[in-house]
Amino acid sequence: MNDTAKTASDTEAVFAVIVVAAGSGSRLGRGIPKAAVEVAGKTLLQWALEGVIAAGIASRVVVTVPAGDTVLRQVCERFGALAVEGGATRSESVTAALSVLNEAPLQTGFSESPATSVLVHDAARCFAPVSSFKNVAEALVAGEKAVIPVVPVVDTIKSVDVKQVVTGTPARSELRAVQTPQGFDLATLLDAYSDLSSLSPEEAETVTDDAMLIETLGMRVLTVAGHADAFKVTTPLDLVLAQALYEH
Repeated sequence: MNDTAKTASDTEAVFAVIVVAAGSGSRLGRGIPKAAVEVAGKTLLQWALEGVIAAGIASRVVVTVPAGDTVLRQVCERFGALAVEGGATRSESVTAALSVLNEAPLQTGFSESPATSVLVHDAARCFAPVSSFKNVAEALVAGEKAVIPVVPVVDTIKSVDVKQVVTGTPARSELRAVQTPQGFDLATLLDAYSDLSSLSPEEAETVTDDAMLIETLGMRVLTVAGHADAFKVTTPLDLVLAQALYEH
């Protein structure tokens, strides 16, 4: 077990990891679920789970998969992760995973203690390095309730109105691009998701990451260093980049 896991144990923090992998992959255009697309002979989900296990902090791992899937479930079995059917939205998928978090098989070397903290990771950010997991976990161990990895924004960003007319140019120094894994005190995240039912379906669809729910509670969300390798595989161009980096 690595130093991060030992530190977590010393402070009675027990980490579980949720990997969101239920996306259809329609923008990728491969005709199969995104997480089942291969790079260098491995599915994106396999790459993601290898990163989760290498980080050495996960006592249990839950993966959300598309309805009717068999391929991704087999990948989960190889890594000792529990596969659960995801929903139509990210929030529905995470809710499904949270409901079975402590039913997942125990990873080797961890106690049977229930999870106190959870990291939510996107299978589409399957190349996130171990450092991203450690940075988030260490901040949670230090007492933070919500932690997200970020990288500086390099593009100029414009805000626009409904007519697509520019309304302003935010200062790049105040902007960050958000990545995963995002980490939370489990009780805090459960509280945030319990409030989700009060949102309309249209409002729920606008929840693009878990930290947004924490923000609606008016709670502090800490940022830590992310990594360029944690880019999101969403479009064919992203896949070309992944292939260029990892298919040798």
